[in-house]
Amino acid sequence: MTSVTWRTTGAAALLAVATLGIATLPPPSSASGAGAAYASTARADDDADRRAGDYLVGRGIADVTGEVTEAGMMGYADLDQVSSGLHMRQRARAFVIADPQSGERVVHVLADAGMIFQSVRDAVLAKLEQRFGETYTERNVMLTATHTHAAPGGFSHHTLYNITTLGYHGKTFRALVDGIVASIVRADADLAPAELSLSTSELTNANVNRSKTAFDRNPEADKAHFPGGADTRSTTLQVRRGAPDGSTSLDGVINWFPVHATSMSTDNTLVSPDNKGYAEYAWERLARGVDYVADSDDPGFVASFAQSNSGDMSPNLNLRPSDGPTTDQFENTRIIGTRTYDAARRGLDDDRTLSGGVDSRIVYVDLANTAVRPEFTPDGKPHTTCPAALGAAFAAGSTEDGGGGLPIFKEGKDGGNPAVAAISEALYTASPALRACQGSKEILLPVGALDMVQQKLPVQLVRVGDLYLVGVPAEVTVVSGLRLRQAVAEAVGTDIDHVLVQGYANAYAHYLTTPEEYDAKEYEGASTLFGRYELPAFMQTAADLGAAMRDGDDVPFGEKERDRSASQFPSLQGAVVADAPPIGKAHGDVLTAPAATYRPGEQVSVTFAGAHPNNDLHHGGSYLTVERRTAEGWRRIADDSDWSTKLHWQRYGVAASKTTITWDVPADVEPGSYRIRYFGDARSLLGTVRSISGTSPTFSVVGR
Repeated sequence: MTSVTWRTTGAAALLAVATLGIATLPPPSSASGAGAAYASTARADDDADRRAGDYLVGRGIADVTGEVTEAGMMGYADLDQVSSGLHMRQRARAFVIADPQSGERVVHVLADAGMIFQSVRDAVLAKLEQRFGETYTERNVMLTATHTHAAPGGFSHHTLYNITTLGYHGKTFRALVDGIVASIVRADADLAPAELSLSTSELTNANVNRSKTAFDRNPEADKAHFPGGADTRSTTLQVRRGAPDGSTSLDGVINWFPVHATSMSTDNTLVSPDNKGYAEYAWERLARGVDYVADSDDPGFVASFAQSNSGDMSPNLNLRPSDGPTTDQFENTRIIGTRTYDAARRGLDDDRTLSGGVDSRIVYVDLANTAVRPEFTPDGKPHTTCPAALGAAFAAGSTEDGGGGLPIFKEGKDGGNPAVAAISEALYTASPALRACQGSKEILLPVGALDMVQQKLPVQLVRVGDLYLVGVPAEVTVVSGLRLRQAVAEAVGTDIDHVLVQGYANAYAHYLTTPEEYDAKEYEGASTLFGRYELPAFMQTAADLGAAMRDGDDVPFGEKERDRSASQFPSLQGAVVADAPPIGKAHGDVLTAPAATYRPGEQVSVTFAGAHPNNDLHHGGSYLTVERRTAEGWRRIADDSDWSTKLHWQRYGVAASKTTITWDVPADVEPGSYRIRYFGDARSLLGTVRSISGTSPTFSVVGR
């Protein structure tokens, strides 16, 4: 191959190349469209001469907050859970990891969102191609979600997922897409030489198996990996980069720990990144002092807390919604998030350095009709997956996590509903092949035949040194994750501890259970769309990707589903016609003033004559500030990114709005004079939008 200069963007990347003494680098592998085959330039025999630290790593954070009011929230499928304000902003966190020797690079993005849908992935890749050409492609970009259930939805192009938002929300879709792209752009500009290492620790009091009946159906050899039914392993990828004095510092981490982001219940209507988001906040803002407003282009430290095989892992330790460790959902979010953060910090000193190449593969698989080879099935016989269908227990919801279910539907083998049983029997009579595939599932809705869900789905394998990430577009149970890891480890010839499952990756296909768990007819099995042998199909695909990566072989891209972007109908939910202040008031006027004095632990509350927050999502900024008077003037000490603040919005009459801002005075706050400011945007009847603001009277904070 003829060497050419590797085009990088950003001064940091150019400095990195100069520092490593590399004059020319081969270009990253690229693809020119659907159906293309991807070749790897990294080979195993290159790794022997590779030095630890021979990576370029860039980090980026960007705001992805959607419509914080009057938008259905994604996750619980509860029509009554409609956003009414903001607790903490949603963000995307990106890491670009490049191998200077081969020119290969991969991107890992974690967004504080319910899911990543194919609609989002396609839009992100299109924008990246416009900006970077063939640098970032289907093959090397991995987009993932924290799976918070406290964020607005309506950003899928498949109808099933927009039902609770009464249609498609273009503003929330664009917020997510543009924020993810911005995080990658910032990470690309931040590339610099780095050492990568991997650490692990045990976290035993932050998750519990919410589907133990199904878990217990698995073979003893599988269950032995998870005493008590929980996956307690916390894994952290550490990024250390050089300082001017020659030392290295910890500049970023990606942590994987399996726990649902459902500490916030279906009763919560404030937008929040939930427990994963609190862990990110604790490390970035509380421990490292990141200012999300002032430091957006260079945060100094980035902490992603990603999901793994969390399909049956609940944070509600007492197996009731908002129950465990306490009965306060906000306190539970903070506690589980803090425990997740603490476990990642505990393992930092017990790490192993990563060395070796960077590589990636992706393939789209038609899960509605995949032939599964005997070596991947429990009975050693060939089987086939089938068109997507949801079972009756799906409508029951996850009772342990409060999942918006209907009371007439129950989980378990004896929980069937007679009406659903009749529908299921009729479908099976019409299609014996469907019965052979979906078998024990009482079908509630044949979502595949109705074209309501995605059936051609991406499976991705990313390699960073000797760490392998299996990108699966599903909620993977712990034993399903174990089997996926085993399949890839065997294919690439590595230890199972060097393989992780990255759930909620690149698209969404509901749950992924083992065949044994599927037969239990719990919520997770009923939500395993493609039948009893869906997991073996994913294992087969992941193993084939691993073998191709091991041998340096090309992988056919496969066939994607059609583009549905032009067929989306905007939701009227949250539409703003015009804003008007209450009679006799102006926008920004204080309707309810704070008290004169507060102590740490008390809550300050101010109500303003506001406007609809969806007029402007204030990306990169804030709807509010808490300010302290100093000798130099008023200084911002908190905003809507902080745990201590909340914004509550409600309609007042026809077009008027009340915006209430609360601030929980922290224990360590400095005594003095304070004020709260509100920033909004009002729409006229002609459609013009203007900025508005309000300032509370000054109040005092005194010591205890």
